[in-house]
Amino acid sequence: MSARSKSRKQALDLLFECDIRGTNALEILNLRDVVEEGPDARPIREYTRKLVTGVNDNSRKIDELIMTYAQGWDMDRLPNVDRNILRLGIYEILWESEIPDGVAIDEALDLAKALSTDDSAQYIHGVLGRIASLKTSISI
Repeated sequence: MSARSKSRKQALDLLFECDIRGTNALEILNLRDVVEEGPDARPIREYTRKLVTGVNDNSRKIDELIMTYAQGWDMDRLPNVDRNILRLGIYEILWESEIPDGVAIDEALDLAKALSTDDSAQYIHGVLGRIASLKTSISI
């Protein structure tokens, strides 16, 4: 697993926790960043920090896009893991210009296949593919 893939997984874990607890992502990010030496050290990867901060800073627009393109699903009905995979994927597609859209989508699908269902992976692929295809017309 690449360093960026590990960062995405770590970001998903943090966003999932925030979603479940109803807390602020940046607060959880700072609480989980244990940098001292020893067996309890759990430093947050730099790309993880960038992803969590980016999703947090753009959450209103990201969630609006999910509600618009996740046809037939309310935000509350989406499984928490799927909702947060979509958030990460949308953030990377729209705000991380050095990440090709195909890579962002593939990484999201890998997370969905590992942590959710095959149906979820297909659904996430459809939503992210639609957003990627409309990327130039979406105002951010």
